[in-house]
Amino acid sequence: MPRTLSTVDGAVRVLEAFDADHTEWTLSDLARHLGQPTSTLHEHLTTLMASGLLTRVGRGRFRLGWRLLKLSSALYGSVPWYAAAHDAMTALARGTHLLAFVCVLEDGDTPRVLCVARSVQGRDGPPVVGETQFELPAHATASGKLLLALSGLPLPAGGAPFTPHTLTGPAAWQAEAATIRAARFALSRDEWAPGTSGLAVPLLGPGGEVLAALGVSFPTGRLRERETLLRRLRDAADGATWALGYRPPS
Repeated sequence: MPRTLSTVDGAVRVLEAFDADHTEWTLSDLARHLGQPTSTLHEHLTTLMASGLLTRVGRGRFRLGWRLLKLSSALYGSVPWYAAAHDAMTALARGTHLLAFVCVLEDGDTPRVLCVARSVQGRDGPPVVGETQFELPAHATASGKLLLALSGLPLPAGGAPFTPHTLTGPAAWQAEAATIRAARFALSRDEWAPGTSGLAVPLLGPGGEVLAALGVSFPTGRLRERETLLRRLRDAADGATWALGYRPPS
């Protein structure tokens, strides 16, 4: 990897280490978390602080800088549906005590499923796989399968079989995609990692177009609550969709 790209990638990894559970880091703790030498990490931190993307607080602790808020405000302004989606996600996390998230499908030669927001407010269980991931495996997550199915897309080529339950065959995908389109929700069960499952439903725009996936991730044992969780998901998504101007045909 060229040095410039490696430097950018390292800086991105540092920024992604900050989340709702880790709003501040010390140098030593962050180095241990990222598996990097403190000398290398110190270079990244110095560069990020100089650019305003990180700031030092207290003694030897770091948090995200104000410049990120400016950048995020510009992004929010270009995505008019985000505020309603974020409110629905936050309420869902508080109401279910689970990790809730909003994911989008990024177009391109190889479509990518990106987790653009997540909330762990009120969570009463252990962390689940993928809590800090930005790009999710489309074929092994509820949100990924939902967005692919509703867009009429095939499974991405070369999708890794993370577990024996991971969906990889085109014939099996065609059948599952048809089920997802009919039911308007997707379920993953131990497909990305044993013990982790998820549910996702679509967020619709004023014309009924799919804007994003709203979902929850949880320990597989909580699948016994599937119907309750699905009802909460749909209620949250319906509220956001209504606020965005969609009116289902009567």
